[in-house]
Amino acid sequence: MRNQVTDFAAGSTAARTADQVRSALAGDLDRARRRSRALTDPVDDGDLTRQHSPLMSPLVWDLAHIGNQEELWLVRDVGGREPVRADIDHLYDAFKHARAVRPTLPLLDPTEARAYTRTVRDQVLDLLDTVSFDGRPLVEQGFAFGMIVQHEQQHDETMLATHQLRAGPAVLTAQPPPAAVGHVEGEALIPAGPFTMGTSTEPWALDNERPAHTVDVPAFWIDRVPVTNAQYQQFVDDDGYHDQRWWSTHGWAYRQRAGLTAPMHWHGDGSYSRFGRRSRIVPDEPVVHVCWYEAEAYANWAGRRLPTEAEWEKTARFDPTTGRSSRYPWGDDDPRPEHANLGQRHLAPAPVGAHPAGASPSGVHQLIGDVWEWTATWFDGYPGFTAFPYREYSEVFFGRDYRVLRGGSFGTDRAACRGTFRNWDYPIRRQIFSGFRTARDPLPGEAG
Repeated sequence: MRNQVTDFAAGSTAARTADQVRSALAGDLDRARRRSRALTDPVDDGDLTRQHSPLMSPLVWDLAHIGNQEELWLVRDVGGREPVRADIDHLYDAFKHARAVRPTLPLLDPTEARAYTRTVRDQVLDLLDTVSFDGRPLVEQGFAFGMIVQHEQQHDETMLATHQLRAGPAVLTAQPPPAAVGHVEGEALIPAGPFTMGTSTEPWALDNERPAHTVDVPAFWIDRVPVTNAQYQQFVDDDGYHDQRWWSTHGWAYRQRAGLTAPMHWHGDGSYSRFGRRSRIVPDEPVVHVCWYEAEAYANWAGRRLPTEAEWEKTARFDPTTGRSSRYPWGDDDPRPEHANLGQRHLAPAPVGAHPAGASPSGVHQLIGDVWEWTATWFDGYPGFTAFPYREYSEVFFGRDYRVLRGGSFGTDRAACRGTFRNWDYPIRRQIFSGFRTARDPLPGEAG
């Protein structure tokens, strides 16, 4: 084993000893597990096993699935150890059973699921004490452990979305997000030219973020902040949900079929529900729980459009002064609370203008955290894409079914969020923490 490996946890090129890497990984694994417990411990066994929406799995399925993936990849593959529970693999294979039918399966009960995840984690921490970070792409720079950290945090965000859909009294608490610092509005011009999209060096980057490649993007204007509740309310008040002009053919058909009249969880009286509490809509918060079709319709109504994925990433990573793509809008350092609203630290998007330290060099705010942002782009692989470590992570989703979302939400952990990170979902999905910002092409003479 080498004496030093790349400092993936901090995202820098500084070298760290293997023991320091192990310590950082143990900390990331622990942070993810503490969050999983915080999402499952406050509710009783009935809530854990109940399906709160056909769109979501029972919380107990997510919990045991987290442990099963950790066992498959770390205990069995990396560690070469005997299975802990090979008999349950088929129950927690996300490709074998749709979410709607998972409650009918003979799942581990809450006590068994907790015991199982503890046993798996004990073996993983034991393995972490001795594993070599050399010899296999799966373990180099701790990738497999980082993949599992990201996987658990992604399911934690899914469980957070399930909490938003559950009925009953509120069980989650958090401090409110910070207030806005000044007033931010308008749009920023992103100049034409090439930039480096994706990554070939980010140690924990998943296969769909790779490889780094040059994309030449024409000049465009983009909103400096996400579309707010107040702005979206104007679309609602202008009867935007009943004016077919603003909707695509597929979007209008879905709007009619689903009976959409406002973002999910809005009640039509100026209030909305969030994690079991009903309150007045906050005008300057980014709008959340809108599907792609709603975002598209709003953009059409506003005389604008949704940004492409390349436009979004160039806005988030490219510094026109240096010509360099950074990891985040503010640079290469990992997110801190002053940069972005991440990690379930708050249970709501922060008002626009609340994180000026996280702005991009072009003066665009809140690209990371708060709400996932819909883009105009279908999910597909980059030029030179190679599936790793398995096709089912990304490749099976490529095509014309899923739209790309970028930037993360208030429920996304920093381990699963960076300027290159790609999320995707069906354009009808609204239970996710999704919002958007708009863009437009320059008018003659505007691009300099």
